Amino acid sequence: MPENSLEHPLKTLIRKEILSLEGYRSEAIKANIKLDANECPYSPSITLNLRSLKLNRYPDPEAKDLKKLLSRMWDTGPENILQGNGSDELIYYLISVTGGPVLYPVPTFSMYGIIGRILGKGIIEIPLDQNFDIPDNFINVIRKQKPGIIFLSSPNNPTGNMFSEEKIVDVIKKSHCIVVVDEAYQPYARNNNGFIPYTKKYKNLLVMRTFSKIGLAGIRLGFLIGDSRILNEINKARLPYNVNLLTQNIALEVLRKRSFFNNLIKRVISEREWLMKELQSINQITVYPSDANFILFKIRNAGRIYKGLIKKDILIKNLSNVIPDCLRVTVGRKEENRAFIKALKGLVSK
Repeated sequence: MPENSLEHPLKTLIRKEILSLEGYRSEAIKANIKLDANECPYSPSITLNLRSLKLNRYPDPEAKDLKKLLSRMWDTGPENILQGNGSDELIYYLISVTGGPVLYPVPTFSMYGIIGRILGKGIIEIPLDQNFDIPDNFINVIRKQKPGIIFLSSPNNPTGNMFSEEKIVDVIKKSHCIVVVDEAYQPYARNNNGFIPYTKKYKNLLVMRTFSKIGLAGIRLGFLIGDSRILNEINKARLPYNVNLLTQNIALEVLRKRSFFNNLIKRVISEREWLMKELQSINQITVYPSDANFILFKIRNAGRIYKGLIKKDILIKNLSNVIPDCLRVTVGRKEENRAFIKALKGLVSK
């Protein structure tokens, strides 16, 4: 029998959970105005002297200088911080060491479910309530299903809203597992300092932060903040030298310029509020509250609008398969936001 007629051994070589899994996909569509990935539209200026870096040597495996600086920012100890190659890697470690099942409300960041399935831990997805908040039955599910870990993204992606602080605290108090509050978008939240202060009171709480949404998506850098004993156990799963030398040094340089981040965040929030008002002025659109650097809105013929924007060289996120008739736009630069609104109004009026 010819070799090419033999059945491919894929089904026997790869776990069935992986064969049936749809991995994370990012948009491959090119557009001059890219408002689909929740990236910050501003980038810090870097004057890093590469010649001064010993690129032939491994980086500091514990990123001690970086954690020392962050500990002052977050009013915690360096031992209460664990570094990761972006939040995704930290999610992988968390699910690896805590077991399953993995519980989270939906819709939310897809990597909780993708990594949970990759590791074969089991997934429990509970729909958010009508206000995109933690549903009332969430505690009952915790008691019945006994999850190994819980993820709460606040502000939540893709809905943009903060979860109720009281509900989050209730989940932490009534859970016998690690609760992770993912605060990727917290810098853009109104009148909210986040849950890092709560980590001193609740030992089962870990807070996740990332630099990806505040102008440093390209360096892939995230952190867990919480009880040092729990982080020590998670650290056992961390790959050696996971945060490279360039990432550590770029982060250190930028963090020493705190005014840059403060101004950047103010600019994004200002543009978000402008975008919000403009979207609300369009009769056919329902705009949802946002504490993030993006806005979710509902519109008739969302698919047509989405494709129409692409033809005008503007890319946003089509979420109709997740939330019916909904699109998500990232807050961009002033000129990008105005071009988007102009194009959107033109499409809606047709």
